Amino acid sequence: MSPEEILAAARAKGLRIATAESCTGGMVAAALTDIPGSSDVFERGFVTYSNLAKQEMLGVTETSLSAHGAVSEEVAREMAEGVLAHSQADLAVSITGIAGPGGSEFKPEGRVCFGLAQRGLQTRVETIEFGAIGRANVRLGARNHALGLLAAALKPGS
Repeated sequence: MSPEEILAAARAKGLRIATAESCTGGMVAAALTDIPGSSDVFERGFVTYSNLAKQEMLGVTETSLSAHGAVSEEVAREMAEGVLAHSQADLAVSITGIAGPGGSEFKPEGRVCFGLAQRGLQTRVETIEFGAIGRANVRLGARNHALGLLAAALKPGS
């Protein structure tokens, strides 16, 4: 589903979308807001690059950050749920990862965690290992995957 189709599907369901992005720096929000007329569906985007921003803007807990690190499904879950708590959106996607260069033995370059939260439904989280394919490619892959998560949530019957 293209960004246009995502917006049309959300519009048809009467849902508003918001995003919380770390390693993608607003690329998902940009893909959606590049579409004329997106303002009736896209509610807001949070770019929470630092841990402090994740805490202050989305309510991510210090406990989760300390225990699991920013690149974790736990933090992705708190980010997505924080979007719903701090916006008028009905559907939220979150992204936190290591675009590179760099990484570590435990958190390699290309690891990206995603959260998908929708009012009244259980939050879903997942991790994708894009690998050391370069910063731009990890960010683009993460943007596309997040758009795919939104598309899947908006398919008829979901």
